[in-house]
Amino acid sequence: MHHNSALVEARIRRFLDERLRPAVEVSTTPLDLTSWQAPGEPVPLAAAVAQEFTPLRVGAAWGRAWSTMWIRITGVVPEVQAGQQAELVFDLGFNAAEPGFQSEGTVYRIDGSIVKAVEPRNAHVPLDAAAGEPFELYLEAAANPDVAGGWDFQPTALGAWDTAGDEPLYRLRRADVVVRDLSAWELLQDAVVLQGLMGQLPEASPRRAEILAALERMVDAADPDDITGSIDAARDTLAAVLARPASGSAHAVHAVGHAHIDSAWLWPVRETQRKVARTFSNVLSLQHEDPDFQFAASSAQQYAWMKQYQPELFARLRDAIAAGRFHPAGGMWVESDTNMPGGEALARQFLHGKRFFLEEFGVEPLDVWLPDSFGYSAALPQIARAAGSRWMLTQKMSWNETNVMPHHTFHWEGMDGTRIFTHFPPVDTYNARLTSDELARAERQYAEKGAANTSLVPFGYGDGGGGPNREMLAAAARLRSLEGSPTVELSSPRRFFEAAEAEYVDPPVWTGEMYLEFHRGTYTSQARTKRGNRRSEHALREAELWATAAALRGAPYPYEELQEAWETVLLQQFHDILPGSSIAWVHREAELRYAEVLASTERIIAGSLTVVAGSGDTELRANAGPYAGGGSAAMGIAAVQGPEISATVARTTSGFELENEHLTVLIDGAGLITSLVVRATGRQAIAAGERGNLLQLHRDTPTQWDAWDIDEHYRRHVVDVTDVVSIDIIPHASAAVVCVIRELGGSRITQALTLHPDSHALDIETTVDWHERQKLLKLAFPLDVHTERATSEIQFGHIHRPTHANTSWDMARFETVAHRWVHVGEPGFGVAVANDSTYGHDMTRTPRAGGGTATTVRLSLLRAPLFPDPDADQGEHTFRVSVRPGASIADAVREGYRLNLPTRDIRGSGPAAPLLAVSSDAVVVEAVKLAEDRSGDLIVRLYEAHGGRTAARITAAFEFDGVIETDLIEREIEPTALSGVSNGDVEVELRAFQLVTLRFRRPRL
Repeated sequence: MHHNSALVEARIRRFLDERLRPAVEVSTTPLDLTSWQAPGEPVPLAAAVAQEFTPLRVGAAWGRAWSTMWIRITGVVPEVQAGQQAELVFDLGFNAAEPGFQSEGTVYRIDGSIVKAVEPRNAHVPLDAAAGEPFELYLEAAANPDVAGGWDFQPTALGAWDTAGDEPLYRLRRADVVVRDLSAWELLQDAVVLQGLMGQLPEASPRRAEILAALERMVDAADPDDITGSIDAARDTLAAVLARPASGSAHAVHAVGHAHIDSAWLWPVRETQRKVARTFSNVLSLQHEDPDFQFAASSAQQYAWMKQYQPELFARLRDAIAAGRFHPAGGMWVESDTNMPGGEALARQFLHGKRFFLEEFGVEPLDVWLPDSFGYSAALPQIARAAGSRWMLTQKMSWNETNVMPHHTFHWEGMDGTRIFTHFPPVDTYNARLTSDELARAERQYAEKGAANTSLVPFGYGDGGGGPNREMLAAAARLRSLEGSPTVELSSPRRFFEAAEAEYVDPPVWTGEMYLEFHRGTYTSQARTKRGNRRSEHALREAELWATAAALRGAPYPYEELQEAWETVLLQQFHDILPGSSIAWVHREAELRYAEVLASTERIIAGSLTVVAGSGDTELRANAGPYAGGGSAAMGIAAVQGPEISATVARTTSGFELENEHLTVLIDGAGLITSLVVRATGRQAIAAGERGNLLQLHRDTPTQWDAWDIDEHYRRHVVDVTDVVSIDIIPHASAAVVCVIRELGGSRITQALTLHPDSHALDIETTVDWHERQKLLKLAFPLDVHTERATSEIQFGHIHRPTHANTSWDMARFETVAHRWVHVGEPGFGVAVANDSTYGHDMTRTPRAGGGTATTVRLSLLRAPLFPDPDADQGEHTFRVSVRPGASIADAVREGYRLNLPTRDIRGSGPAAPLLAVSSDAVVVEAVKLAEDRSGDLIVRLYEAHGGRTAARITAAFEFDGVIETDLIEREIEPTALSGVSNGDVEVELRAFQLVTLRFRRPRL
C-alpha cells in the first residue's frame, strides 16, 4: 500500500484552516457602537449609562493601560435557519498572549445583569432576544496590559497606573452579529479531537492509520464549493472512528472545570474582582448550554466580592451551587502561600473560608485546593484536618528544578503525624484545555500505575481567569470513551477524591514539607509586604487577647473590626502577594492596607487595655505573649519594675566589650562580633577565626522569574560588607548599645547592637536605606556548633533540615523558610537566631579552624529584582534579629515570641491577672478570642511547641460552665487532648506539635 502520511496531514490541516473554520460563520453584520471612556478607576454600569456616549468605529485605537471603556451595543437579532445560531462576536484587539493577560470585557444587559465575558478564545456572546427584535447591551472593556510581555522578564513600567503611560494599547478589530452553522462547528470539533489524538499515537499504530484515513475521507467528502451542504456526509466519515470505545485499561481522567484566578498578580485586586465576575458569568452561560458541565472555584474572598459588587450574579451562583453544578473548593479565604503565614493565620484561612461557604451556601468544601502555591508547609496536613478537610490537591510540585516527586496520589504526613489524602495531577497543569497531548501526558506520567488508575485534570483558562470554553466541552464529550485516549468524565473535586480514595486504599506516604525546588526568592522579595504581614499577625493576636479580657469586664467585643482586619491580612497572604511576586500596584496597595490593619488593631488594643487596666497613672507593663517577660506574667499586666542592674559597654583596644550577667560580647572596629560567650559556662558561640553580624552582598540575577527565584549560582558572587562610616557607643539608661553605620553603593546601613541587662540574647536592629539593583543582602553568623541539621520554626512547631548536601534533595534545599527563629545545636549547646520580619534563610556546614565543622546561619534581608516590579524593595527597611547562645529549642521558642510580641508600657489603676495560666512552657497559647457565633464563649488555641508529649494544666481567671474541644471552625469534636476539668483547672495531654482548640462555655444570662 502506497501512502504519504505527511502530505495527507498537511492536506487535512489546510482544509480545516481554509475551508472548514470559515464555513462555521454563515453571515456577519456589523453592530452599532458608541462609547464612553471612564476617566480613572472603573465605575458600575449605572454610573456609566448616565454618561455621554460618542460614536465608535471598528478599527479605533482605545485603552491606555488599566483604563476602562464602556461600549453601548445595539442591533437587531437576525433570522436563522434550522441548525444555525445567532450570537455576537468581538475582538477587542486581542494578541497572542494567553486569556487573562490582556484586554478583556464584560457584557451587561441594561438591567445590570451580566451576560458573559468577552475574552480571547471565548469572544462570543449569546443573544437571548427573538429573531427580528432589537437589543441593547453594554460592554465594559478593560485595557489590561500584557505585563508579562512574552515572559522575557524585562523591567516594565506597566505595573502601576502612574507609570504605565497614556498611549492606547489596543485597537477594536471586530464587533459583529454572527450567524453560526452548528453542524460545521461540530465537524470542526470532531476533526480537531481526532487530529490531536492521532498526533499522540505511535507512527506504526493501526489506530493512528485508521484515524488518518478517516480524516482524509472527511476532506474528500466535503465539497469545497458547498461545504455547508456536504457537512453531514463529511461527519459520517468520522462516525466509526469516534465511536470506538477506550480500552478497559485506559487511564481514567476526572475533568474538573476550573479557572485559577490569582487574587492579585500582574493586575491589582480591583481587576481581580472584575475577572471573577467575567469568569463566573462565562461558567453560568456555558452551564446553560451544557447541563453536564461541572465547575469548581476556590477562595471565599472571590465569592464575597461577587456578593458585594455583583449581587445579581451572586444570586445565580447560589442557584448553581444548590443545583450541584458549581462547586466551592478549597475551604480557604484565598489560595494562600503556605510557607510564610503564621499558624493562626493559616487556621483563620480555613475558619473564615469555611464559615463563608457554610453561611452563604450551606456547603463545606472538604478538599484543600492549592494548585499554585510555592511549596507546602509540613504543618498544613494537621491544620487542614483540624478544619474538617479530608483531601488536598496541589500542582506546583511539578515545577521542581532538580527532583521529581515520586507520587501522584499519596498520603501526606505532616510534622505531627497527621495524614491527608493528597493528589498531584500528572497532567502537570492547572490550566488544561483537554487536548490529547495533555491527556496523554497525564497517562504517561501517572506514577501509581498498577496500583491505581485515576487522576484529576483541572481544565479551563486560568491565572488571569476565563475558565473553560465550549471547545473544551466539545473535546470532553468526544473523549469520554475514545480508543487510544484516557477516558474523560466531567466531574467535581469531591467525586474525584471519593473515587480515588476508594480505588487506592493504601497509598504511599510522603512525610514532611513539600519543598518547591524553585521560587526560593519569594521568601525575601518585597520586604515591606512581609513585614506588614508579620506585624499584622501579631497585632491581631494582641488585639483579640485584650479585647477578650475587656469583654469579660463588660466591654463590647469588636467583632466586625477584627473580622475586617483579619480578612485583609488573609487576602494579602495570597500566593502572589505575600511572596512578593506581583506588580508594584499590588504591593503599594498591600502596604497601605497593612497600615490600616495596624491602625485598627492599635485602636482596639488601646481601648481594651483602658478597660482591663483601669484609669490611673500607675506605670504598667502589658504582656500579650505566651511567656512571662518584662516583669509581667504571660498574657498579663504588671507594675513596671526598674532594672536593678545594667549591662555595661566599654571600649577596648580592638573595639568594644558588652557585658551583662549572662553574656560577654566582643565587637571589633568593623562592627562585627568576634566573640559571644555564655558567662556561666565560658562557651564561645562564634566560630574560631570568624566574625558574626557580617553583612554579605550577592549578585542576584536569576535565569528567569526574577522576583520569584534565587538561583544557586548567586553563592559564587559575594562581597563582605565591612567598611564603616562610623561606630560608637550610644548612651542608654540600662542597656549596652553600639551603633555602626556603613555605606554600600547607593545604600546606607545603620545597625544598633544592644545587650539588655537581663537578656540571654544580643539584639541587632538593622536599618537599610536600600538602593541596590539585582542584589541580595544577607546577614551571617558563623557559629561554633557541629550539627547535621538545622531547626526552623514553622506554623505550630518546627522542622529539621539537613545542613549538608548529601543527596540531590538536600542540595536543592539551599534556601529555606523559617518563621520567628532558627536553631542549630549539638549535644549540650545550641544557638537560636530569631527575627521579627525575615523568612528566607540558609544554614550550611563550614570547615572549622582546628578541625570539625562549624555552622553558618544566614538571614536573607533584602533583594532588588526588576520584574515584575522594577522598583522592588527600594527605600528604607528595618529588621530586628537576636542571637541567643546556649539556647535549647524551648529557649528558641521563647526568643521568637519575645522579639515579635514585645511588651508595651501603659498607665492604669493597677495590675491585671492573666486570663489564662498554663503550667507547661511546652504548651503555647496562640490565640484567645471570643467565639465566631457571638455566643460569648471563649476560644483558646494552643499547641505543643517543643516536639514531645506534654501534659499541662490550664487555669482560667474567669468563670465558665464547661469546656469542650473543637475543630478550627469551632464545632465540637471528640476530645483528643482534653483529659478533664477539676477545681476550675483544665487538664490537657498533647502529643508532639499537636494543635488543640478549646471552647470555654461562658455562663448564659
